Amino acid sequence: MSERAEPGAARRGAPVTATVPTSRAAFRPGLIHLAWAQALIATLGSLYFSQVMGLAPCVLCWYQRIAMYPLVIVLGVGILLRETRIRLYALPLSLIGLAIAIYHNLLYYGVLPESIAPCTTGVSCTTRQIEWLGFITIPLLALVAFAIISVCLILADPAGEADAALLDDEAA
Repeated sequence: MSERAEPGAARRGAPVTATVPTSRAAFRPGLIHLAWAQALIATLGSLYFSQVMGLAPCVLCWYQRIAMYPLVIVLGVGILLRETRIRLYALPLSLIGLAIAIYHNLLYYGVLPESIAPCTTGVSCTTRQIEWLGFITIPLLALVAFAIISVCLILADPAGEADAALLDDEAA
């Protein structure tokens, strides 16, 4: 654990202890940016699959898009405004999308019966449209994207403590 110098200690003649960020704190500020990048990649990927490749999304894919697309804007604006409560806005969307993605994968891989699938019209939720390397599917890509975003938001520095520590060190 690193030591923190008392603010203003250098002016009073007290010794100043250098603050070295711990390995955990060092990567935490970048997690919101990683979550935003993942949301952007997932959004662009879903648009590529439907608009360029012509793959029609199923009902569950639409629900996941409803959760994913706003994350690009919410996280992007939160980053630009340096919003310290970004998790409050983004994590519910991400966790809802993650729950739908888990359900979709359970249907897709046959763990849950297809009879309980909400896809009664249009493309079936279990249709195999893409299968890269024998196991990477569109529902799996969505699951991984929501999992990455959720983990990043949970582990991210919630109150900007790492930024505040850096500002304190620069001021001293």
